Amino acid sequence: MKSRILTLVLIGVAVATSYAQNKNEMMTFDPAFAHTVYFWFKDPDNKADRAKFEASLKKFLKNSSYAKTNFIGTPPVSTRDVVDGSFTYSLIVTFESAEAQEGYQKEEPHLTFIEECKDLWEKVIVYDSFGLVE
Repeated sequence: MKSRILTLVLIGVAVATSYAQNKNEMMTFDPAFAHTVYFWFKDPDNKADRAKFEASLKKFLKNSSYAKTNFIGTPPVSTRDVVDGSFTYSLIVTFESAEAQEGYQKEEPHLTFIEECKDLWEKVIVYDSFGLVE
């Protein structure tokens, strides 16, 4: 009985450790190609619009065949003049290459997200960049 419990505990620890390692691997920022998008909403205080946007964006990123890592953010409260907090949401998505980012632009989950949410924003700015080679 004790050996059975010990075996179950060891299996549980192994599964938890494996999950944590896989989760950390998924969260590692990929510097190859970063796609940064800023969204300005027509009505940034509308909670229903925000909920719709967040749900659609998360669904899209979950189903993207190209996006490796992602970060969805909102502007922080800042007292520094150099910080632009005028946007409603920011998105940073990483790709293994510029070609992968091009594929992402044409894939169905991305096009569906745009169709579902394009009426929410009044302005979108995109900054793409390659990581520095070390």
